[in-house]
Amino acid sequence: MNNFDIPIFKKSYDLYKTLHEYRNSIPKKDRFTIFERCENILLDIIENILLASSQKPENKLPTLNNINLKLNLLRVFIRLLKDIKAIDNKRYISLESMVDEIGKMLGGWIRSTKTR
Repeated sequence: MNNFDIPIFKKSYDLYKTLHEYRNSIPKKDRFTIFERCENILLDIIENILLASSQKPENKLPTLNNINLKLNLLRVFIRLLKDIKAIDNKRYISLESMVDEIGKMLGGWIRSTKTR
C-alpha cells in the first residue's frame, strides 16, 4: 500500500486543507501566533504519520505515541482558538470533528501495533 493511500494520512491531509482555508479569516494578532502553531503541529502530525507508515512494526509505537501527543495539543489549541473567538463555533465543530476522527483512527493503529 502506498503511504499516501492510508486513511489516516488522507484525513490529516484534508484537515490541513480545511485549516488552511480558514487562515485569512483569522485575526492577524492570532494568525501569526496560535494559528500558525496549529498549522505547524498538524504538519508534524502528517510527517509522523508518513514516518510511522514506513517503519517496521516493532519501531512504530514511539512514533504513534508522539502523534497522539501532538493531536492532543492540536485539540487544545483549536479549542483555545474558539475560546478567544479567533474562529466561530461552526468552524470549531468542523475542525474538532475531523480531529476526533483522526484520533479514533490513531487509537486503532496504536492498539493494532501493541497486539503484534
